[in-house]
Amino acid sequence: MMETDSKNRRLEIGGTSLRVRTPLGNPFDVALGSCEVSCHFPGMPNPMNRSFFTAILLVGWLSASLHSSKADPRPGSPLFRFGAVADCQYCEKTSGKRKYNLSPKKLTACVEHYNKLELSFVVHLGDFIDRDFESFDKVVPIYNRLKAPHYHVLGNHDFEVADDKKALVPAKLGLKERYYDFTRKGWRFIAIDGNDVSLYAWPKNDPRTKAASEYHKSLNPRPARWNGAVGDEQLKWIEAKLQAAAKAKERVMLFCHFPVYPKNGHNLWNDNALTSLLARYPCVAAYVNGHNHAGNYGQRDGIHYLTLKGMVDTEESSYSIIEVYPDRLVVKGFGRETNRDLPLSKRP
Repeated sequence: MMETDSKNRRLEIGGTSLRVRTPLGNPFDVALGSCEVSCHFPGMPNPMNRSFFTAILLVGWLSASLHSSKADPRPGSPLFRFGAVADCQYCEKTSGKRKYNLSPKKLTACVEHYNKLELSFVVHLGDFIDRDFESFDKVVPIYNRLKAPHYHVLGNHDFEVADDKKALVPAKLGLKERYYDFTRKGWRFIAIDGNDVSLYAWPKNDPRTKAASEYHKSLNPRPARWNGAVGDEQLKWIEAKLQAAAKAKERVMLFCHFPVYPKNGHNLWNDNALTSLLARYPCVAAYVNGHNHAGNYGQRDGIHYLTLKGMVDTEESSYSIIEVYPDRLVVKGFGRETNRDLPLSKRP
């Protein structure tokens, strides 16, 4: 007969009993921490025999526990987890708050941490560099040491390079497309390009730069020049992906460099167009971005809008692991990043 609970394990065989108490209610704690073993062996007065038999039972119990934990995850385990980083923003400079030249060291520590975990993927949310195309050569190899699949989202500072290098930026980051999507275990992740309409992502004499300038002048109040907008063609593409997700009964999370909510000076020029679109699709659960290094959070229309803090700011790093559960998202912050528990609405 065997009786177990979350903090005590008891094996009873005839008149012999073995109890192992693990303080954290986890079979791994026996190997890692303290345990209490109490045994009763009628007719077996020899302490050596008792110790040997106790060890046999303990090894067998641990083996069974470890095997079952791999085969059947404990109730309450996440469906999957992934790493999310914003604004590494490396260059060989420094300032009072932005420690650009410390970013390789911070990124290396982050990658080493991520590589110790089972992550479904890692995403960097834009501004991988601060300026100069050559800066990519310092941080791209570090990021590519990740064991998990890893993705990039394009940021405004990624295009702070010479005009003849701007078109090379996506490929330098390993991107085949400037915006794209992928799926994991009932979730669709949509990575969008907020530099689509901007004053910096295209060469100075490019027609797209001129069109962006005219659009920017038409806005009142006039937004920051270092923000951008999602173009009409991309908005149509996003809606098509939302429709596909709804049909497949998938939840959706969007990644962008720029925030769209709450209202903030860092937001996309056409933030209202995007939030209005997302509000029409109950499958949308979250929108995660960088750009505003201070971080931010808001909820609207059942959607979590999360701005992660910038890794580049201060001498302390900032990054996160996001755990995906059926009923919530759990943001585990490291360094300056904030821990959050974000409940999910029921699937429509």
